[in-house]
Amino acid sequence: MTSELHFLTTGHMNQAMATVTDVAAHAGVSIATVSRMLSKPETVAPATRERVQRSIDALGYEPNFAAKSLRKAHAAKFLITVPDISNPFFSSIIRGAEDAAMRAGYSLVLGDTRGDEAREEQYATMLLGREVDGLIFLGHILPDSILQILRKKPLAPIVNACEFSPDLPVTSVHIDNHGAAVQAMEYLYALGHRRVGVITGPLSSPLSRDRLNGVRAAAEAAGAADQLRVSVGDFTIGTAERETRSLLTSGERPTALFCFSDEMAMGALSAFAALGLTCPGDISLIGFDDIRFARFTQPALTTISQPMDAIGRESVRLLLGLMSGAIGAKASITLAHELIIRGSTGRYATA
Repeated sequence: MTSELHFLTTGHMNQAMATVTDVAAHAGVSIATVSRMLSKPETVAPATRERVQRSIDALGYEPNFAAKSLRKAHAAKFLITVPDISNPFFSSIIRGAEDAAMRAGYSLVLGDTRGDEAREEQYATMLLGREVDGLIFLGHILPDSILQILRKKPLAPIVNACEFSPDLPVTSVHIDNHGAAVQAMEYLYALGHRRVGVITGPLSSPLSRDRLNGVRAAAEAAGAADQLRVSVGDFTIGTAERETRSLLTSGERPTALFCFSDEMAMGALSAFAALGLTCPGDISLIGFDDIRFARFTQPALTTISQPMDAIGRESVRLLLGLMSGAIGAKASITLAHELIIRGSTGRYATA
């Protein structure tokens, strides 16, 4: 079977065709409630069932009968959801997952959630309706409808990749974000830097919190915690450019900067240039991820390399193991990271 990558959106493919989202909005209930009403109406309160049914009738909504026909057979598809498809970090993970799915005879369906709960719920209905056989999610939040599945079936075919949180009741594959951040900071301290600035990702993200904890642990161990300056970012270039300017123009200027993504490190390089600073002459810089553009920046970016392709492939392997019963308990797989040293870091030169 050849593999194909399906790109889905949660907007209206046909303005004349109502969706589950439309029904939920019209009835004033969640998407998960509509899904339960359609699959197990006895679990929904009678008054709510009537309200949902009135909305179905008013909108002319027709359930996906093709999905229903798959209830007795495999869909031969996996769903992978990403919080931001524009982030190049995710593309290598998706490619690795697609390659592994192809070898196993599955297609890969891609959903861009954009961090929106309604989108996450709508994509979740694909697993509920058995339009797909398993779910890989690259964010850190599970929709309520998926959590309900896991309460009944703890080893459902659901895998979390990248955003590891021990609180999530799912099998996961990730790197040691705490340890990676410690390694990056120890390298800067070994180069003689003491005043280090850090731009994190959003602290709602478990991986951002793990990295920040690693940063602080390394700073404490080096006796430099009082010289650490932390700014919260969102993994984007524009925010990092703005936060870098703020870090470098207020208070004593850091001699090194650690950004929690390569995209943010690129934003930092732009800020350096605007402020007339050289890298690494005036300030050293470390990123995170080792996306394919990192080696082509000027200077080339020192960074923590994540095994993105391997994360994708391992996610599919775990899904297959959950489906076959080969994995009989919640698993947590930690893959190796690597500090890649390039031209953006150098020794701190005292005056």
